[in-house]
Amino acid sequence: MFNTISVNPAYAGSRETLNVTALHRNQWVGIDGNPRTSTFSLHAPMRNDRLGLGLSYISDRLGFESTNYVYGDFSYTVPVSLKAKLSFGLKAGVTNYQLETPDSNDAFFASSFNQWSPNFGAGVYLSTNRWYVGISSPRILTTDLNQGEFEALERPSYYSIAGLVLDLSPTVKFRPSVLSKITNGAPTSMDVSAHFLFYDKLWVGASYRFNNADGFGALLDFQISKDFRLGYAYDMPTGEIRPYSTGTHEIILIYETLFKQKGPAKSPRYF
Repeated sequence: MFNTISVNPAYAGSRETLNVTALHRNQWVGIDGNPRTSTFSLHAPMRNDRLGLGLSYISDRLGFESTNYVYGDFSYTVPVSLKAKLSFGLKAGVTNYQLETPDSNDAFFASSFNQWSPNFGAGVYLSTNRWYVGISSPRILTTDLNQGEFEALERPSYYSIAGLVLDLSPTVKFRPSVLSKITNGAPTSMDVSAHFLFYDKLWVGASYRFNNADGFGALLDFQISKDFRLGYAYDMPTGEIRPYSTGTHEIILIYETLFKQKGPAKSPRYF
């Protein structure tokens, strides 16, 4: 819920701050060669508030495979009403896919595989201070990864997101949200979340993921100082993988600051 820039380039600069995010996800702990993801991203608005720029790096590891993504983000925002803004985004960069050699005596793994592929993505993001919706595809091109006996295919994924924030009391806010992911040749997944914000400092929430081995999840996120937030999330597997894994752990650190200030103070951002 705090790393939208990784899937939608139109989000770049939308928080009206310099935002730097580092995230690490260790999925299905207890299984050898389990998926692990590390993400680093930054984005900010330019002097012209309609323009936003961002940069993101993602490292995915699964068994002997590793995939690294380095992408830049550009957004352009137009006001559509007194409260709503519509942003259009483009993402472009390169993907590096590597297959390590676990057994040099196996003909299939006779040589390591290392390939760079350019790609691009696009997104749309409509938001106010109280709600948002967005659609995107961070990598649109289908990439064939073939070498000798080895064959793999990177297919595009399509994301849709939506959420809103409601005041339950002067000190408590409620934020439901949903994220869906569609990939050709793979099951559709959907995350439904409900989070509470206390005193604009502490997020506490839960989520459920449909059509995925990770089912129930819980999250804590705390504003540890004026510019830093630290969060932790845990997902408990509910499918066939449950007997073999103790779950999925994720930690996130966010640095956010107003690096320029014009006019009145910015409204709080809840997404």
